[in-house]
Amino acid sequence: MNWKKTLLTSDANLEQAISNLDTSALQIAMVVGPDGAFQGTITDGDIRRGLLNGLKLSDSITHVVNRSPLVVPPNLDRITVLKMMQVNTVRQLPIIDENRKPVGLHLLNELMKPASRSNFMVIMAGGQGARLRPHTENCPKPLLPVDGKPMLEHIILRALSQGYKNFVITTHYLGHMIEEYFGSGKDLGINIEYLREDTPLGTAGALSLLKPRPQECFVVSNGDVLTDIDYGELLEFHQRQNAAATMAVRLHEWQNPFGVVHTNGFDITGFEEKPTVSSRVNAGIYVLEPEILDLLESDQHCDMPHLFLQAQEQGKRCVVFPMHEPWLDVGRPDDLEKASAARLNLKHSG
Repeated sequence: MNWKKTLLTSDANLEQAISNLDTSALQIAMVVGPDGAFQGTITDGDIRRGLLNGLKLSDSITHVVNRSPLVVPPNLDRITVLKMMQVNTVRQLPIIDENRKPVGLHLLNELMKPASRSNFMVIMAGGQGARLRPHTENCPKPLLPVDGKPMLEHIILRALSQGYKNFVITTHYLGHMIEEYFGSGKDLGINIEYLREDTPLGTAGALSLLKPRPQECFVVSNGDVLTDIDYGELLEFHQRQNAAATMAVRLHEWQNPFGVVHTNGFDITGFEEKPTVSSRVNAGIYVLEPEILDLLESDQHCDMPHLFLQAQEQGKRCVVFPMHEPWLDVGRPDDLEKASAARLNLKHSG
């Protein structure tokens, strides 16, 4: 409620404005008229410029009020607000309602802190990693080291930095090694529970083992996907779309190494020299509503694309979240080598 200390009536003078800034310590004053309507803002810089131009402390603030500052409505989501503030290099952003009344104040340093989230994250870590043998003969794929840490730890630490504290890890192949490494998650300051698959249940089937049923939407990630995605932004996008299921997708481009000939029967109709084909591919990261779990049969194999198709057949809204962030599916030995190099760059960019 400290934002209310920034309210300053339009009949105030510069000395009162300085006192307001000192009292609130928020580096901005929101000027309101007699009816409480927002009229503009004043910062320390505005006052200093006024004094340099010959104003006195007893002069009215009307000479220094910024009457067209950047403002936002109350319902704008955190991620959008944060990006607006960063792009416009502002540290305070007034929240103004439809009646032009101030109802809050966004602060950049507060928005930069990760929001603590009650939503949990499920990480699918039960695969055998057959394509990565011999690396996975005595080590589950999610524990293979990348830049000094297991892949699974990179995923957890990134989610932790974005406010996630509750994790569920599905295990099957050499699952005891994963449990021994992470334990309850106490050492990382998080809570980890495990879903143990007696037989491989696919990229979605293990979700049928979730007990108790989650009360809110949750993130699901494959345990071999390294990315700089913002899991918080993904979840908030899902909520804004009022979706039942959201799939993160990557743009994949492939260039045909040959010139393509277009024909109609025996007749040539055109040529394309080494054309590029673009398509969106499943990135292995999702957000699901609890209702989606009703489509799963307990202990039955199911892959995530099939689950999305079932949801669509039931009339549920399924959407994509287009990714542009660095992303790597570590499925083969050369992918593991790429991942080790890529993580060095991702840490700098992240």
